[in-house]
Amino acid sequence: MPTFCLIDDKYVPLYRILWVSALPHFCGSPDCQQEGNYEVRLEDGESVWASSPEERDAVLRALEAWSGETSPDDDQ
Repeated sequence: MPTFCLIDDKYVPLYRILWVSALPHFCGSPDCQQEGNYEVRLEDGESVWASSPEERDAVLRALEAWSGETSPDDDQ
């Protein structure tokens, strides 16, 4: 079973993920480069950003399979 998932261009260990945003980021800052992306919070205050709902959902599926909640072969 894989222990990594691809987020943006990074292979992230699933055990480092604390939570995944359900909504796209919006802070209103004119210089923010993450508007519309989905935050994936990691340990130690780090974050990586999924650029689409499909990428975010792939992270969630990988976490569910890794934790044993679903089979990696389940279609969702």
